Amino acid sequence: MSEFIIETNNLTKEFNKFTAVKDVSLKVPKGALYGFLGPNGAGKSTTIRMLLDLMKPTKGTVHIFNKDIRNHRMDILRKVGAMVESPSYYENLTAYENLEITRKILQVDKKEIDKALEIVNLSKWRNKRVKNFSLGMKQRLGIAQALIGDRELLILDEPTNGLDPAGVREIRNLIISLPETMGVTVLISSHILSEIELIADHVGIIRKGSLLFQGTLEELKTKGNREIAIKAKPLKEVENFLRGKGISANNREGTLYIPRRNIDIEELNKTLVLSGYGVSHLSECEKNLEEIFLELTGGIE
Repeated sequence: MSEFIIETNNLTKEFNKFTAVKDVSLKVPKGALYGFLGPNGAGKSTTIRMLLDLMKPTKGTVHIFNKDIRNHRMDILRKVGAMVESPSYYENLTAYENLEITRKILQVDKKEIDKALEIVNLSKWRNKRVKNFSLGMKQRLGIAQALIGDRELLILDEPTNGLDPAGVREIRNLIISLPETMGVTVLISSHILSEIELIADHVGIIRKGSLLFQGTLEELKTKGNREIAIKAKPLKEVENFLRGKGISANNREGTLYIPRRNIDIEELNKTLVLSGYGVSHLSECEKNLEEIFLELTGGIE
């Protein structure tokens, strides 16, 4: 038995001559908050649609709960809740009435409605028409719809799109609580690193349809090479001086960064000062997650 709730093998989707997803092999551990991260148009939604069997892959396989979705579609999807792009609801109905429709389709007990409303903190607005909801409340209702029934996996496609900072925080805190309160595994897609960094413990980064990285956040951090940061005047002359000695320098917002490698920091500082340059700062640092992400995705967040 696999330890992964979701496992794909060389998942590929082609549209005529355009390859939207190419050889993606996802591995989502049981109980994980898995952040599926990449720029807009990277292939996240297409991948999610193939996971949910809303779109057939050109090649490759999808296994969820150790079952091939081609052969066990209904068994799998009964245990999967999803919100793809935006929630579906009837605006003239109340929150409770919308969830009652979902409950009847799934043929589950009525108590599931109260349970879902409680989890997403909508119990006091259960009888309010959805057309009077804020965008954040509508997103929470969408998550409630996805939670109704015996769910073991929740797939959320860009659940904070269009929300103000307070709404983003509200949805983020809700998602973080789900593995503990519901015992579900969560896959959440986003194009915003700072959002995923606060939610996820595992991450997959996709760009132009290809999976560039997959692992824990800690493993992602190790991809950042240590650097030496230098502030000195005149900066352009210092940059040329270093390059003359075979040291590649990268100017980022008025600070020079050079690879750490085997450079003796004290000796470098001494050399710059004795060469007549005014060194105001010299330190060793690591690239942060944003810098690593932007490098992997070609500089577009």
